[in-house]
Amino acid sequence: MADSGGPLVVLENVNKYFGELHVLKDIDLSIDRGEVVVVIGPSGGGKSTLCRTINRLETIDSGKITLDGEPLPQEGRALARLRSEVGMVFQSFNLFAHKTILQNVTLGPIKVRKVPKAQAEEEAMALLERVGIASQAGKFPAQLSGGQQQRAAIARALAMKPKIMLFDEPTSALDPEMVAEVLEVMTDLAREGMTMIVVTHEMGFARSAARRVVFMADGQIVEQSTPEEFFTEARTDRARDFLSKILRH
Repeated sequence: MADSGGPLVVLENVNKYFGELHVLKDIDLSIDRGEVVVVIGPSGGGKSTLCRTINRLETIDSGKITLDGEPLPQEGRALARLRSEVGMVFQSFNLFAHKTILQNVTLGPIKVRKVPKAQAEEEAMALLERVGIASQAGKFPAQLSGGQQQRAAIARALAMKPKIMLFDEPTSALDPEMVAEVLEVMTDLAREGMTMIVVTHEMGFARSAARRVVFMADGQIVEQSTPEEFFTEARTDRARDFLSKILRH
């Protein structure tokens, strides 16, 4: 545990509107250091928006979010610093097409963290090794499969040595045979104690890697519990209905 001792991320009474649409309704959630929280639920339930508020990609209309005891900064340098401490992996890989995989991974540490180039490259190669694509370091994103690009995106986020990793449906744009290779990297991270919030439809991952499952629907956290409890005896009708649809397939 870090010195502050409390949870790493706390959302208190968070509300968010898109026009008339109330997408986050009085969200209260706290995430401990080293905890893996998997957020599941029907589409349009607010899961991705919740994820995106934690690094201020979405601003909130009311309530409070703190990271490591500090309120999220509004703008400027402090916001850039926050974003460097919160790794984010999206559905689309968002890699720079004109840069090699190695350049993609070293860019943040060199530019933002002012890490010397040689050191950044050495650390990047170790990360690419860790996600299983060190041999692709000199290639451009278009030369890689979707699964390899997503693993490169994970390495790029890790290169900033973030306090927490946010994954917003990281496998939903991948061909089925590539899903497993990305989930394997994420499972390893979870095992190593990385604090993670993962929005996903992959129930197997939720079951095996999560410490806590948060079920969201209609902008609210409907229930949260251990994977074991959630998948065997969900408490709410809404969750049971969702599980009956998803686990039938």
